[in-house]
Amino acid sequence: MDLGSLESKINRSEYKILIVDDVVSNVLLLKILLSNEKFQVCTANNGYSCIEMAKKEHPDLILLDVMMPDISGFDTAVILKKDDTTKEIPIIFLTALNTPADLVKGFQVGANDFLTKPFNKEELVMRVTQQISLVAAKRIIEQQNAELRATLTNRDKMYSVIAHDLRSPMASIRMVLNLVVASVSQETVGPELFELLDKANKESEEVHDLLDNLLKWTKSQTGRLTVVTQDLDLNDIIPGVVEIFEMIGQTKNIKFSLEKTSDPLVVRADNDMLKTVVRNFMSNAVKFSPEGSTIEIKMTTEGDFAKVSVRDHGVGIAADRLAGIFKNGETTYGTGGEEGSGLGLQLCQDFARKNGGDCTVESVEGQGSTFSVLIPLKKG
Repeated sequence: MDLGSLESKINRSEYKILIVDDVVSNVLLLKILLSNEKFQVCTANNGYSCIEMAKKEHPDLILLDVMMPDISGFDTAVILKKDDTTKEIPIIFLTALNTPADLVKGFQVGANDFLTKPFNKEELVMRVTQQISLVAAKRIIEQQNAELRATLTNRDKMYSVIAHDLRSPMASIRMVLNLVVASVSQETVGPELFELLDKANKESEEVHDLLDNLLKWTKSQTGRLTVVTQDLDLNDIIPGVVEIFEMIGQTKNIKFSLEKTSDPLVVRADNDMLKTVVRNFMSNAVKFSPEGSTIEIKMTTEGDFAKVSVRDHGVGIAADRLAGIFKNGETTYGTGGEEGSGLGLQLCQDFARKNGGDCTVESVEGQGSTFSVLIPLKKG
């Protein structure tokens, strides 16, 4: 933000300056000079009345004399800076003292600038205008931040409403299409209609998963998603997720190989979040695997963490995309033309970190990818 151009756009009549000096002639002179420059002006003749006026008038800038009989300008500034209602008001000290020690002390107690007596009009106006420009710039930034927060809140609310309101009817459509596809064959309805039904079935699965991810993502980002951790044996949790995808993988003749551990592998995690992460990894693996390939799911330990890895032998990921794969949210396409939003991987990392773990990826373009989630092992 260019302060020079901002100065020319400032409406000075919108800004109030508090002048504080125990010498009446100094107060009058400053009042005349600044009023002529179209600033609002209020005055005080000592430190205590300055503090009262600052709380009452809420000035945008204080011109504060250092040498006053009751309480010095430096001590007045200390009191102002300790009060939440006045601590942000910039202060220009008016002083005949210009030794390095005085300047250092002034800045230590909160000075924004110094104006050495005797001063001339041009210097006064320049220093005052510069501070007011900084105040104006700060207001603009605060306003823009408030507008941005409101925009993000409205966006998240819209996302949540869309996902919530569409998720239930989409789940019904998905279930009906699953039943239809399971009940018919190419021989009974013809190859063209069967292909359309099969495509609609796949797309309903993808839309439902997207809405589910979207709803969870907005809840997570707005703090409305609570992490409920419990002891979970991965040997009980992961097979159920794999079983669901064995049916989905049949359309591309994809097989699944699950390597369980011989002993219980107990983690401390949120059950739904953990399943969501593994489901997203499995869904991507199916999407990016060629027909007739195998997806390998492996459970191991790595230090204080359990590790669930999903490995495919599909298209792989370019090296320059790996670093941002969990945060960029790029749209990607699978081997069957399946479209992905990129939201699922962002959600995976968010959920993993909320459970004290993380997500990792290893990939070679043209050979396949391995996505892993690390979850803290149960202690003791």
